[in-house]
Amino acid sequence: MRILVLGGDGYLGWPTAMYFSQLGHEILVVDNLAKRQWEAEIDSIPLQALPTLRHRVRLWEEVTGKEIGVAVGDIAENHRFVYDTFGDFEPEAVIHYAEQPSAPYSMAGRDHAVYTQRNNVIGNLNVLHAMQKHVPDAHLVKLGTMGEYGTPNIDIEEGWLDVELNGRKDRLPFPKLPGSFYHLSKVHDSHNIHFACRVWGTRCTDLNQGVVYGITTDETELHPDLHTSFHYDAVFGTVLNRYCVQAVVGEPLTVYGAGGQRRGFLNIRDTLQCVRLAVENPADKGEFRVFNQFTEVFSVLELAEMVVAAAKHLGMDAQIAHIDNPRVEAEEHYYNPRNDALLALGLTPRLLSEELVEDILSRVARHADSIDRATLLPTVRWRHADVPAPTR
Repeated sequence: MRILVLGGDGYLGWPTAMYFSQLGHEILVVDNLAKRQWEAEIDSIPLQALPTLRHRVRLWEEVTGKEIGVAVGDIAENHRFVYDTFGDFEPEAVIHYAEQPSAPYSMAGRDHAVYTQRNNVIGNLNVLHAMQKHVPDAHLVKLGTMGEYGTPNIDIEEGWLDVELNGRKDRLPFPKLPGSFYHLSKVHDSHNIHFACRVWGTRCTDLNQGVVYGITTDETELHPDLHTSFHYDAVFGTVLNRYCVQAVVGEPLTVYGAGGQRRGFLNIRDTLQCVRLAVENPADKGEFRVFNQFTEVFSVLELAEMVVAAAKHLGMDAQIAHIDNPRVEAEEHYYNPRNDALLALGLTPRLLSEELVEDILSRVARHADSIDRATLLPTVRWRHADVPAPTR
């Protein structure tokens, strides 16, 4: 198949491009390389320095004999670039990762909120219009987030909810209660895609993904310079990455608030599995299909306790510290999301307990000298100190 990977320079985009190339598909990656600028803006660097996209593409060809095409451009600011790319390549599947991915970044102030929504929402709209014009039968696989749902006090279905009111029934999109301007941008994306499916007959799988962890895939192991990014700072790093780095350098694992916040998690290899299953089993014409993409659920305190136990196996004396929560979120709540669809398609999950010591902590420890401790504590707060907490 001809597969277009939007955001192909990113943490997930680059492994995805290699993974599908290795499977024999024709791959074109698109990126505006903005993530590297955002990192410089907030003084964030990945655990390992990241070679340029074109360097990694050349190396991939040398190592495997397979080609990956590259197109550098901004899908939000240059719709002509988007139209030309879709018209020239004519993709059969579009894997869309090309968005600003950080909730803290989106909450840093007015400019960051506006930029996040403009970049994400308009970029996605340009993709939808380019698909409608040039490849109306192509399948869009869009990376959403479990954060669109928030933490409702009911079970979280996969995108849809059967509702009965005043004797009438309907099947409606599941209510959304996002927790940041970033998560709101993802909700807007989902609504725009659903509209395109209803009006134009676009076919889409919206992958509401949990928190991804892991550093390696089969393809990144082929050469040291084929690795992907590993962020651990308080803006672009995930909670598990931050905990692992804190354990390695002897800093307390900073649990926000009480630590009862529950989220879905999955390994990066499982992300690739999920995207492949979506591509190989496309949505029908006009179908807006939603998969909840995660394999396990943990509270952030449970996660910290797992890292402490794993660190002990490596001779590390990791400790936990509760700090004021910079976010506005429930710290104790019900959380029971479903993930039946991908399991039914054949997803075979990897467990965090099997990956934590060897694949994450041990690798982080090998790069301990490059860790910047100054970036580990939160600097972005959801509300000012004099603003009372909202009531639900």
